[in-house]
Amino acid sequence: MTALLADGPDADFGRQLTTLPGWRQFVGASLSKPMAVLAKAEYDALEAEAQDAYDDDRLDHHARLQVVATSTVRSTVTCGRRLIILNRGAISARRGLIVSGPANTGKTIALTQLGLAHELQDRRRHAGQDDRIPVIYITVPPAATPRMIAAEFARFLGLPVLRRSNITDLTEAVVGVCTKARTGLILVDEIHNISLTTRHGAEASDTLKYFSERIPATFAYAGIDIEDGSLLSGTRGDQIAARFTPMATHPFPYNTEWKALVAQMEANLVLHEHKPGTLSRLDRFIHTRTGGMIGTLSHQIRGAAVDAILGHSEKINKAGLLAVDLDIASRRKRPGTDR
Repeated sequence: MTALLADGPDADFGRQLTTLPGWRQFVGASLSKPMAVLAKAEYDALEAEAQDAYDDDRLDHHARLQVVATSTVRSTVTCGRRLIILNRGAISARRGLIVSGPANTGKTIALTQLGLAHELQDRRRHAGQDDRIPVIYITVPPAATPRMIAAEFARFLGLPVLRRSNITDLTEAVVGVCTKARTGLILVDEIHNISLTTRHGAEASDTLKYFSERIPATFAYAGIDIEDGSLLSGTRGDQIAARFTPMATHPFPYNTEWKALVAQMEANLVLHEHKPGTLSRLDRFIHTRTGGMIGTLSHQIRGAAVDAILGHSEKINKAGLLAVDLDIASRRKRPGTDR
């Protein structure tokens, strides 16, 4: 895999991954050709208006650049696709996947890359069948109730969610569309928002279980430190633990993979004065500053690239990296880092 221009949950309004148009835009971006890169002389020859338009394209390119070629992503995609195949003949008790780890360690990236892989595979196997919806992606709202869970499914599918619509109406509508559209993978992000210690949380968990029994699809969850939370506690938690395979995310140590990730992002920069290898020589400094967090790495380099374009330096160096303000968590000392 290579760095990918991908929409995220905070994409333009109406194009979030939690809507079918947004998800399809995300998939389409993975199939689109990379932006045309002009040489410095070609750029200088452009009129001011054309330069501004090209710069806007480059800003958009760097804003959407994501780190996807990690071992965690590869393991998640491999495990998820294996489960999807094994679940094809299952009548009940289908197996699922839980991606769990600290915040900012790439859980959503791993989940969406699994969805992307399945969507592309389904399109290849069923070319021309545009009525199929192979993947659904939802996020669990805070303090979720059963109706809120059902409403998230409905909104992704573009089904009306009216005040008078009760959970039975929503559930039957969702199940009907998913069955007809041959949905094979359902991604549920922010699963840590469900707490089995509350009545609503327990009922929301039961709602997801009911969907998994009614829809012949593989369910993949992602959330923060699931094994330390309440989702796997009690009788309901035991049922989830017995059916779901865990996939852990974590801060990356300073090793060969980290160096490759930094080099991967650097190779995808579109800056006229940047010298290749500059960031690779700073990979230990970048690791120290980001704490090995994939999300922070992405923000660090993308932010510096945006500054390089807006400030007309057209390159990233150590000073440019230091100018990008990072998240609070990255400033905390973590075990296993060289900070």
